[in-house]
Amino acid sequence: MRPLKNILFVIALCIPGSFMAQTPATTPIEIQKGMELQEKMKNSSIFKNLILNNIGPSIMSGRVVDLDVNPEKPSEFFVAYASGGLWYTQNNGTSFTPVMDRTPTQNLGDIAVHWPSGTIYAGTGENNASRSSYAGIGILKSVDKGKTWSFAGLPDSHHIGRIQIHPDRPEEVVVAVLGHLYSPNEERGIYKTRDGGKTWTKTLYINNYTGMVDLTRAPDNPEILFAASWERDRKAWDFKGSGPGSGIYKSTDGGESWKLISDKASGFPVGEGVGRIGLSAFDANTVYAILDNQSRRPAKKEADKGTELTKDDLRNISVKAFMALDNARLDAFLKSNNFPDKYNAANLKKEVENGSIRTDDLIAYLEDENAMLFDTPVIGAEVYLSTDGGGGWSKTHDGYLEDLYYSYGYFFGQIRVAPYNRDEIYIVGVPILRSDNAGGSFVSIDAENVHADHHALWVNPALKGHLINGNDGGVNISYDYGANWIKNNAPAVGQFYAINVDHQTPYNVYGGLQDNGVWKGPYNAGNSVDWQQSGKYPWEAIMGGDGMQVQIDSRNPDIVYTGFQFGNYFRLDLSSGKRERIQPKHALGESPYRFNWQTPILLSPHNQDILYLGSNKLHRSMNQGTDWQSISSDLTAGGKQGNVSYGTLTTLSESPLHFGLLYTGSDDGLVQMSPDGGNTWKRVSDSFPKNLWVSRIVASAHHENRVYAALNGYRWDDFTPYLYLSEDRGKTWKFIANGIPAAPVNAMVEDPENENLLFVGTDNGLFVSLDRGQTWNALQNGMPHVAVHDLVIQPEARHLLVGTHGRSIYQADISALQQLQTTRLAEPLIVFDLPDLKHSQRWGNSYSTWRTPNTPGLDIVFYSQKGGTAKAIIQTPEGIVLSETELLADPGINVISYDVAFTKKGEGEYLSKYKTRLVKAGNGKTYLPKGNYQVLISHNAEQATEDFKIE
Repeated sequence: MRPLKNILFVIALCIPGSFMAQTPATTPIEIQKGMELQEKMKNSSIFKNLILNNIGPSIMSGRVVDLDVNPEKPSEFFVAYASGGLWYTQNNGTSFTPVMDRTPTQNLGDIAVHWPSGTIYAGTGENNASRSSYAGIGILKSVDKGKTWSFAGLPDSHHIGRIQIHPDRPEEVVVAVLGHLYSPNEERGIYKTRDGGKTWTKTLYINNYTGMVDLTRAPDNPEILFAASWERDRKAWDFKGSGPGSGIYKSTDGGESWKLISDKASGFPVGEGVGRIGLSAFDANTVYAILDNQSRRPAKKEADKGTELTKDDLRNISVKAFMALDNARLDAFLKSNNFPDKYNAANLKKEVENGSIRTDDLIAYLEDENAMLFDTPVIGAEVYLSTDGGGGWSKTHDGYLEDLYYSYGYFFGQIRVAPYNRDEIYIVGVPILRSDNAGGSFVSIDAENVHADHHALWVNPALKGHLINGNDGGVNISYDYGANWIKNNAPAVGQFYAINVDHQTPYNVYGGLQDNGVWKGPYNAGNSVDWQQSGKYPWEAIMGGDGMQVQIDSRNPDIVYTGFQFGNYFRLDLSSGKRERIQPKHALGESPYRFNWQTPILLSPHNQDILYLGSNKLHRSMNQGTDWQSISSDLTAGGKQGNVSYGTLTTLSESPLHFGLLYTGSDDGLVQMSPDGGNTWKRVSDSFPKNLWVSRIVASAHHENRVYAALNGYRWDDFTPYLYLSEDRGKTWKFIANGIPAAPVNAMVEDPENENLLFVGTDNGLFVSLDRGQTWNALQNGMPHVAVHDLVIQPEARHLLVGTHGRSIYQADISALQQLQTTRLAEPLIVFDLPDLKHSQRWGNSYSTWRTPNTPGLDIVFYSQKGGTAKAIIQTPEGIVLSETELLADPGINVISYDVAFTKKGEGEYLSKYKTRLVKAGNGKTYLPKGNYQVLISHNAEQATEDFKIE
């Protein structure tokens, strides 16, 4: 394979075509141009000096995919987060430092470290096949423990399963490449390099749907490797997580050649049900495998069933048999499954008898998407052992490993054997299980301080009982075989799906996270560990599950609407702790509603008692979600056959200027508009590319007929940014994404004060337009290339809040941008409004010699049309200079951080004019007293002033 030059991480992705009448997949040239453009925009943006501040939270962390620990010094290790980058600690997880923030991606599948040389290989692109498993850009390499990085090949791999470095030769590396998640591709299988990634050889290839997910090396013979293949393919409407391509392979020559060792004669399962496989080798002969067996369980025998009625008892039951059911037994079933009170055994039998309800309707009523996720009768996790180097395999346990994988084993697949005991193994899924008898039996080693959904585990070869675990909630460490765990969640790596704000002072930020519920916290809490002293973390969890969208009643911020996946929403009263389920329910006999994983909800800006919620229809409640009315027919293309809810609404908007002017967007590419509160609907998306996910609809707050639409092609390997503007309620649309680098668009927001100011979040960054989408600038200072999932503006504070899927939440003061019209860009110099300050006796002082004193600060923001040296003077209204400094200004926005203190000369000038007493603070500085002041900026023979006050 030809080497790829490392120029600004320019990586060409070869993306295949789509399978339907569809926009074509993004070409390698387009991806390359997009990466070049993003790098150029980041360096030349007129907003490059505007800082995005991370406001956390961190305690709930985010999904870990891998750990690599220094065996000679276990307090030193790296943690790879699925979409939050690579972090390093040398103090046992007390603190972490990000080491990949300057690379083009934060999406990781696996890392491997050669500790003696400090060489790291990072496989980008998550190895789980989740809904939010982002693709990568190949292999990145560092030879200095992450200080610098270079591109090391495999650009079209998208997802990396595992990396193995030869223990004696760090330039010799074998990689298990999973390949694309949403489409077939050829760059998948096993690859080997002998020159540190300059060139690669494909040594194992099965087919363009089957990649390699795991790879383990025999500790006693580095030439012996075992690899696991995995046939899988995800679509927006269906996920195939198993197939005959899945199996186990062995190499005895360091990965040069491979032999299948899981054929039918081996004792290992084969066929369509073989899903993800995880591997761990104790030595060249002793190898463990954990299998996600997607084959169906055999039906229970009558003697094995309990006395309680189950939905399986009702599945395909005849009318005669249903009528013969004991009423008390049927009533108990209805009650335990939360059927509405109007349904009881007696009236149900009447409706079944007269044909108005079918017995199948009872099953359909219960089997929504969330129930099916946990209630599909597959065999699930199985552990196999070979004691002859893979020649034969035997299952280690009897019966089923219940409650480990449920029906989504594709999300797990890790097994570890203790390096000091061939019979001590660990398997991870929802809980983490340990066996001391080679998998014959297991015990859970989860604890109250450990999050569920485990993806990584390191077993200390030199200290028994020492474990480091990575899960959906970050990192945990144990020294007693999991009896007790320490939480090590310093990094702010939360994976937010959606965020929102209230209007309190200080305002609170709310957000729903992947598998970490819904949280609320003050925007100015800061990301520190001070809370451990008080015992109260400033953010609080208000809902569990996979946290979703949040709406807050503007009249009473204690009334919050939120929930978890597939439309399971609640009305919360945070003052009382009361919680009411508000999900709309279809009637028996009606087709079940289809709810998206991220079901959209919206409080009407005109009346905060009115709540909208989208399934495949739009539902409206006039009384805070207590009662619902469907105000549309199906607003999607009708769904598709598959195992993922599809044909669902994904985004809602109501015009702030016109009650009942409604817009909906769906996961299958339709945008619908109603001008009259849902009485009539019109499809307004016929001119758009087909079948794309509508990620955002925004009805303008400035013009009644203006509306924006964002489409997302990620689930088709189409990375084109699609963004449109209509000035006539969707009759005609204008494409306004020109200039945004190639990456799918997830979010956009219109500024409430400046109608021309737009912000857009993509899978790889944040962008801003001053001219309603005609041109775009990068807004990236302080934030790495991470997926932006949601954007919201807090109007009173004039803050932009950025919800990322991997680095928690960022905040930026956008007051200067709100004042910057495109017509003003020709002005040579602009100084923006300055906030007034509250004087404090604590400025520069501390109650202890050993503590950092409290210090004030004033950010002076100005715009310069051209670069060059700028001089800033702080003076009194009479022109007495109190402080001055110089700055090498960039074209665009510049920020001077002023410490609100006199210079020595300025203090003298002030005292000579004003006969007053100034008190020197404990840090040696003299701060400005209460009064009125002026900032004067001089730049390129131009001057501009702005006043501020210290009260």
